[in-house]
Amino acid sequence: MKIHFIGIGGIGISALAKYYLYNGHTISGSDLNYPIVFSKDELKHITFYLGHKSENLKNDVDLVIYTSAIKKDNPELLKAKKLNIPTLSYPQALGRLTKDYFTIAISGMHGKSTTTAMISNIFIKAKLDPTVIIGSKVRGFGKNNEPSNFRLGKSKILIIEADEYKAGFLNHYPDIILITNIEEEHLDYYKNLNNILKTFKKFIQRLNFEKDLGELNKFRKYLVVNKDDKNILKIIKSEKQFLKSIKIKFYSIKNKPKNLKLQVPGLHNISNALGALTVANIFQIHKNVSLKALYEFKGIWRRMEYRGKVNGAKIFDDYGHHPTEIKATLQAGRELAKNNRLFIVFQPHQYYRTLTLFDKFLYSFDDADFVILTDIYSVAGREKEWIKRKVNSKILKEELSKRKSNVYYIKNFDEIVKFLKSNLNKNDICIIMGAGDIWKLTNKLVGAKK
Repeated sequence: MKIHFIGIGGIGISALAKYYLYNGHTISGSDLNYPIVFSKDELKHITFYLGHKSENLKNDVDLVIYTSAIKKDNPELLKAKKLNIPTLSYPQALGRLTKDYFTIAISGMHGKSTTTAMISNIFIKAKLDPTVIIGSKVRGFGKNNEPSNFRLGKSKILIIEADEYKAGFLNHYPDIILITNIEEEHLDYYKNLNNILKTFKKFIQRLNFEKDLGELNKFRKYLVVNKDDKNILKIIKSEKQFLKSIKIKFYSIKNKPKNLKLQVPGLHNISNALGALTVANIFQIHKNVSLKALYEFKGIWRRMEYRGKVNGAKIFDDYGHHPTEIKATLQAGRELAKNNRLFIVFQPHQYYRTLTLFDKFLYSFDDADFVILTDIYSVAGREKEWIKRKVNSKILKEELSKRKSNVYYIKNFDEIVKFLKSNLNKNDICIIMGAGDIWKLTNKLVGAKK
């Protein structure tokens, strides 16, 4: 089959492209930027087009899969519809795949990627050989032990990161659902917390889809939830009727086993690990196997990822862009810094998120000694102009400065590099954070990875 991917460089859709590539299909794709999520070897077998043009889509393509981020008037999507080529969004295409596998879906506003990677590592260690589709790169998943967002397994087990963005996960047919946490996020789509809770309830009901998976059937219809999250508990208490047919397993940081040891810092990672252990217990994986896999886990791409030293200070790169993620990552950073100084360089992601969660951002940097803000990252054409007049990084800096000292707004990445090289000392910790192109600053500071 010939499959064309619109927005092939996205972290989720690229993993799906790899699934079809490794299963012998012919792959083409387009994106606005050169994709950094494929290995050189993978790119040799993909026809890639820079930019979106109708001529990128050839007439003999059998299926078009597109990222949810593209517009309805995308020229390749319009051509596909004109030629009557079947089209699926990334969540729809992934959902279609979940019907054929025993699917473990990890969801929640934060910690999805790390928890997915932890569960995957346990299952690999237990020789259950899962296929994995994840929104980050994990060491050892790719060929020649390269980091990858995809792993091809030989069993009928599929482990996926189930994204709540635009309710995409309602296209999936999971057999086990793990929910890490629920709070206000993607408010440009959901508008309020109540709509988010309603959507998660619908997602949980997807567990009732009937499948025949042979011996794996006994592990079906499990809901694994973080007991420490008040919004998850709201769902559990209010929906007892539809949960009757579902087996619920709770985990809590209050019940951390003494022999759980991790190399990744932070209380949030202990919580993630407890969720992973709970899923492993459903499959009756020996606890020693699970604990060993969790101890050997060294983190994933752009999640508090150590990148090198400047002036003896350790530099970490992180994808976080929500106030809760900032707070959790800085708590982990403070754990590492001890009595030394903690720096954060933060690139806010999207004007709408910055505006709607503005007050929460003001209280998310408390653990940092130095805060450097750069301009808000926003994809052209995706946000309304009036929002940009309401909020910017200068306003955030001014309000944050009323609560904290050493808050800076620096627009230019090169200027931030100069600032850090002039101010970082031995044993300081510096976290460079954001979901936009802030990783380019990290590369400028410590050098691109080879």
